[in-house]
Amino acid sequence: MKFRSDGGDLLRKSVACISAMIVASAILQSGTASAQEREERGNGELLRAGNGPGPAANGPGPGCNIIPPLASIGTKVNISQFPPPDSLTDPELAGPVQLLKSGKFDIPIEQLTGVNVPSGTPRGTITLPLFKGAVNTPSGLKPAWYIILDAGDQAEAERLGVNFSKKLHNAGDAARTATRRADGTFLFDSGVVDFRPNREVVAGSKDKPFPPSVAQPGSVGDADYSPLVLVDGIIYDAPVIAAPVDDVFINFPNGNPNYGLVHDQVVAIDPANRTVTLSLINGYSFGKPVFYISTESSDPTVSAIEGNTFAPRLRRIEAGVDDINRSAVERIFIATNGASEGGCQNPQRQGLGAALLDGHRPNNTFGGIPTTATDYSPVWDANVYEWTEEAIEKGYRGLLTEEFRILKLARDGYITGPGGVPYGSFGPVIVCGVAARLN
Repeated sequence: MKFRSDGGDLLRKSVACISAMIVASAILQSGTASAQEREERGNGELLRAGNGPGPAANGPGPGCNIIPPLASIGTKVNISQFPPPDSLTDPELAGPVQLLKSGKFDIPIEQLTGVNVPSGTPRGTITLPLFKGAVNTPSGLKPAWYIILDAGDQAEAERLGVNFSKKLHNAGDAARTATRRADGTFLFDSGVVDFRPNREVVAGSKDKPFPPSVAQPGSVGDADYSPLVLVDGIIYDAPVIAAPVDDVFINFPNGNPNYGLVHDQVVAIDPANRTVTLSLINGYSFGKPVFYISTESSDPTVSAIEGNTFAPRLRRIEAGVDDINRSAVERIFIATNGASEGGCQNPQRQGLGAALLDGHRPNNTFGGIPTTATDYSPVWDANVYEWTEEAIEKGYRGLLTEEFRILKLARDGYITGPGGVPYGSFGPVIVCGVAARLN
């Protein structure tokens, strides 16, 4: 561990003691909760979601798997005779695109449509650089383990191999402050995350799974914490993914980490080699399948469902403003009562109800992402919608993957806000870095 020269032995002993307390508490409170805990009891009780990332992004059926098929399906020739996707020469054209250049995927992103990826293996992960900075706390300086997914300066984003978002400069005081140390890592002025709570999510009922009857996030930031960080005039999306403890306590390079010490989306963490492997999540943007990483939200129920960190400071972000000049957000569209019958085998499966019942992801739809729009932001304004009874009875309900299709259905009265309220921003924001476009 590195310390500033003004601390001395007293600071070392104080931080070591606090770190030991955090580790001991995490071990005790984690109990029997383990990675990817999902159970459905044989007596018909509702599924209970626990610690860890849950089922793979590369799921078992068309409702839980967005990986594109071989481009040669329906032709009389072998896929080896097809040319490479156009996106490999121009990312704005059709085909797969790796957006987070800093990461290594277990699924061959740039070969998609040219290779067959079997369901379930690999699961869908990305391994990213892990940074060890530091954070000032009332008890002294502590380690700060973080990743970087986005930057508000284009040259800096290119240097780091992350996404550029011009909207991040509008985050205001929703971003905490930090200074850049001599080794390039961040010294945060304040803000820590408690990973000790056990995540727990239970659907409301089988007939109406959303809202959940139990929703406890597995990690909670203090009043100062935010993944958005202002350093040298640039705002970064730099989520903290492990507790403020020494390397040895979070050394899980082969997986099965202690979720009392790390973020629920962590699959493996290797502090010695400064890497962390995170679970990818299925979604769509303008009809194209995408993989993303969910790290924080401004609402505890949202964070419990998403398996991310509840960060109250994010409530300072203005929602409901989309693309105006002062906006820091882009929109994410989330169904409450999309099709859930048949679970992952249903190609129309979508929404929070489906996710709460079967444990797989809800197939949310994003607005603009890099390569398809210039208005991308990793801070997503949750536009939560509900299919009307009339639309369901007439058989109109289905998988929605494109922003303006959703807005048209809202205009035409087939979807509303939850409980029939007018359609629009639900209030919470969710921080998600988009990792790849799949075609």
